[in-house]
Amino acid sequence: MQRRVVTGVDESGKSIVVKDGQPPVSRNYVHTPGFADALIWRTDASVAPATESVDRPLACFVPSAGETVALTITFPPGTVYTDPAFDPEAASSEDQAMNPGLYELFEADAPGMHTSPTVDYAVVTHGELVLELDDGVTVPLTVGDIVVQNATRHAWRNPTDAPATIFIVLMGSAVVN
Repeated sequence: MQRRVVTGVDESGKSIVVKDGQPPVSRNYVHTPGFADALIWRTDASVAPATESVDRPLACFVPSAGETVALTITFPPGTVYTDPAFDPEAASSEDQAMNPGLYELFEADAPGMHTSPTVDYAVVTHGELVLELDDGVTVPLTVGDIVVQNATRHAWRNPTDAPATIFIVLMGSAVVN
């Protein structure tokens, strides 16, 4: 699990560490083994500093214009979805419950593909992923690679035998392509 260090300012105006440890909202999915996420931080449109902006799951995972959401996502190997024990209906119900606002953006006829009204910064922190875009265009990604996702249709794929994790910051955008 990730370590999250949050800084703040004490009563005398000095910078201090106000939180150090695991993110308080970390989830392991039951119906998609190996899929996990951890909500790292969020800001509202005022972007005012806060000592804890995340202490429960979000009501909506898609930030509005001027808001941000920072999280990690661990993708299981793609073989999880082809395993005979995988239950796509149970996984879909779990995704819907775990990711309000985002789940609705996923395309029923193109698994994983979605377009969100956000500009996203994504960094691969563990493993290998493939970014899929329109017309089957794919971009292989490895640890340290950074993606700037400009409100475009995409999907994340893990074609390897091991989990892969990204750290991603979603920034609400006023314009969608």
